[in-house]
Amino acid sequence: MVNSIIDVRNLVKTYGEVRAVDNVSLQIEHGEVFGILGPNGAGKTTILEMIEGLRRPDHGAIMIDGLSVWPNPNRIKHLIGVQLQTTALMDFLTVREMVRLFASFYGIHMSRVKADELLDKVALVEKANSMINQLSGGQQQRLSIALALVNDPKVLFLDEPTTGLDPQARRKLWMVVEGINAEGKTIVLTTHYMEEAQVLCSRIAIMDHGRAIALDTPVGLINSLGADAKITFTAKHPLDIEKLARTPSVSQVSQFDLSYSFYTSDVQESITNLLGLANSQSVKIENLNVAGANLEDVFLHLTGRGLRE
Repeated sequence: MVNSIIDVRNLVKTYGEVRAVDNVSLQIEHGEVFGILGPNGAGKTTILEMIEGLRRPDHGAIMIDGLSVWPNPNRIKHLIGVQLQTTALMDFLTVREMVRLFASFYGIHMSRVKADELLDKVALVEKANSMINQLSGGQQQRLSIALALVNDPKVLFLDEPTTGLDPQARRKLWMVVEGINAEGKTIVLTTHYMEEAQVLCSRIAIMDHGRAIALDTPVGLINSLGADAKITFTAKHPLDIEKLARTPSVSQVSQFDLSYSFYTSDVQESITNLLGLANSQSVKIENLNVAGANLEDVFLHLTGRGLRE
């Protein structure tokens, strides 16, 4: 890819008999928000740590902005900022002091004014004089992002940035990420939240068992299902849905006890056929729901299991 800032080729990482990352190749463009989506244990964090220079790959090559990460990862440290899944901070420093301390690790003397400008980007300037142990979980996550930005990196890595946050804190952090990206920074994030990937990411790689099994825009991935909607319903008695499954617009019909679901490219035709089928078998349909296909459906289609299983 001509405009790629990160180029990953044939990446492999093995632990004993477990292949945590299995021959993954990715090209990430300048200025995009690139998501790596998958369940826990899919290999997301391992890939990120190898790209960041924190974990040596067994095989493969990684380039960031034209520089090879391995065997000398120190040469790319000035290009990247990293927010890890968990960050241990000093409870009795103020937020501003913590930012200036992290800047000093890069040999940067950050003034009070500059530190507050950075805190303003992550909606924390009003907490500049607060102790770290006085921050909420969402505020600590936003501070972790600020600390990853102290060296003004070209690429920002966010590993599960909203895990454990309540919905309001999660959405506030999304706004922070969108603001940072609007300034032109490339962002690479891992997540197991479907909605988060769909809202933030320009392209997404779906991971499962260490492999990248799909890569496209959120819209492209959803369109790959060939379905406009997912229809779910329950029935009072068993319903023979074989005829419905043969309808050209219908795909992936499934049944669990008296709960049913299927995808369709023609909602009106499918519901009409479903109700006609139920009437012909004297079966009452309940809890009928029509929803647009989403990334959770894509993952289920590709892997045969839910995102959080």
